[in-house]
Amino acid sequence: MNRINLKKIGFAIGLTGSLVYLGCIIVMMTAGQEGSVKFFNSLLHGLDTTSIIRMNVPLWEAGLGIIQTFILGWLVGVCIAAFYNAQIKN
Repeated sequence: MNRINLKKIGFAIGLTGSLVYLGCIIVMMTAGQEGSVKFFNSLLHGLDTTSIIRMNVPLWEAGLGIIQTFILGWLVGVCIAAFYNAQIKN
C-alpha cells in the first residue's frame, strides 16, 4: 500500500474547509438573515440557529475565521494521514 503525504492531505483538507467557510459567507451575504437562518436550520437537521447567527461580522473576523479553519483542517488532515501511515506494514 502507498503512504499518504502528510502535507498534501493536510493542505487539501484545510483548503476544503476554507472553501466551505467561504460558502457560508456567500450564503449569509446573499440570503440575508432570514434566508441564512432557513438554510442553516435545514442543513443542521432542524436545529434553530436564529439566536446564534450574527450578520454583522467584521471583515477582519471573517478573514481570521478562514485562517483558523484552514489551520484546523490542516491539522486534522495531517493526523488522519499519520494514523493511516502508522497502520501500513512495511
